[in-house]
Parts: sequence; C-alpha cells; structure tokens
Amino acid sequence: MSPDDHTEQSNVPAQPGSVESMGTRHGMFGVSGSGDTSGYGGLVKQTIFPGANQRPYGGWYDEVADALEARLSSTGLMAAVEKVVIDRDEITFHIRRDDLPFVAQMFRDDDALRFELCSGVSGVHYPGDTGRELHAVYHLLSMTYNRRVRLEVSVPDADPHVPSIVSIYPTNDWHERETFDMYGIVFDGHPALTRILMPDDWPGHPQRKDYPLGGIPVEYKGGTIPPPDERRSYS
Repeated sequence: MSPDDHTEQSNVPAQPGSVESMGTRHGMFGVSGSGDTSGYGGLVKQTIFPGANQRPYGGWYDEVADALEARLSSTGLMAAVEKVVIDRDEITFHIRRDDLPFVAQMFRDDDALRFELCSGVSGVHYPGDTGRELHAVYHLLSMTYNRRVRLEVSVPDADPHVPSIVSIYPTNDWHERETFDMYGIVFDGHPALTRILMPDDWPGHPQRKDYPLGGIPVEYKGGTIPPPDERRSYS
C-alpha cells in the first residue's frame, strides 16, 4: 500500500508476528494488594511495538531511505540506522544515539531530503523495554517536499544521555528542556539544560510511568483523596 493511500486499513495495528512484545499490563495505576476502585482492575493489555519493515517501503519512503543510505554508506555509518518502522502510514527511523547529530544534520541539509523543520522532541518511558527504557522522538518536516518523518533514539534508564541537536534545529531548545524535566533524558551539549515546568529542586520526573501518582488535598477536616494505587476496594 502506498503511503499516499488513505484507506480504512491505515489505522489498523500491525499483524501478529510483525510486532515486538514489551510485556503485559494488568489493571491500571500500579494498584496491588489494596484493590482497585478505578474500574480498570480487570484490564489485561499487551504492550507491543511495531516490528521493523523491509524494503521496498513504497512511495516516497523509498526515496528518503535511498538518500539516507547513500549518504551513510559514503561515510561508513550504515549502522547508524538500527531499524525502520512503518506503522499507520507513518515512517520512523530508529537512530543510534551517538550518530544522532550527524543524521539530523543530514536530514536537514541533504538536497534529496531537506527536512528543514524539527517541530520538537517528545519523551516516552517504556519500563519493560530493558536497556532501552527511555525514548526520544523527533518530528521532522520537509517544507520543500511536504513530507514528515520521525527519528527515534532509545537509551537505558541507567545512562539517559542523548546528544543535543539544538545547534542543528534551534526549535528544539525548550523541547529538550521539557523532555529533560518530564522524563530525565539528559541532552548533552544543550546550552542551558534546566527544568522548564517544575521547580529546580523537584524530585523525579513526573511523566515517567513509575512516578508516584500523588493524592489530592480536600478542604474537609484535613482529609485527602489518596492516589489510585493506595485506595481501598469496597467491592
């Protein structure tokens, strides 16, 4: 199917056998022992990633991949791309951490690519993706060719360092700060990597999946509503 086709299958998840399983989630909010008053206690959901795709990808995806491979092969960096994933008519290039600045600049400057804009970097936390728990996802737009791609870098929680690309895409300045603040990904070389939403002395990173949910103060005799994982079950 061409990436330009918009059929009703475009939003269908990958078929079994073409995915990578990251484990199974039971319930919601990390509840254990005390019961679950959220209504999600019986939820059982497998966490999966779409698997890598093989050439040909179809449409302009192959044009982008050809330009990328030609440049990387000429510099001896073919290993910079760990895999390519196409899911729901979107293409993602998984890039090796140390090669991110070179690849990002190539996407920006190569005449066959010309992805002039990076609209930001998003953080994702997958506790079950052992050794690759933290993901940094970059969203690139080519205004020359009207194309969008993603670059994704995965790093371990124990070594959450990713090279900054602010010098290549200045629009990433505050986005890298937000991803650092919320997920704890350290962007080496950022001109001023400080928290942007939370106070400077705030403990932890609030959008990680293992971050405590917290409770809600209520103005009634000093009472509080506890977080979901600490509430009693009344059933």
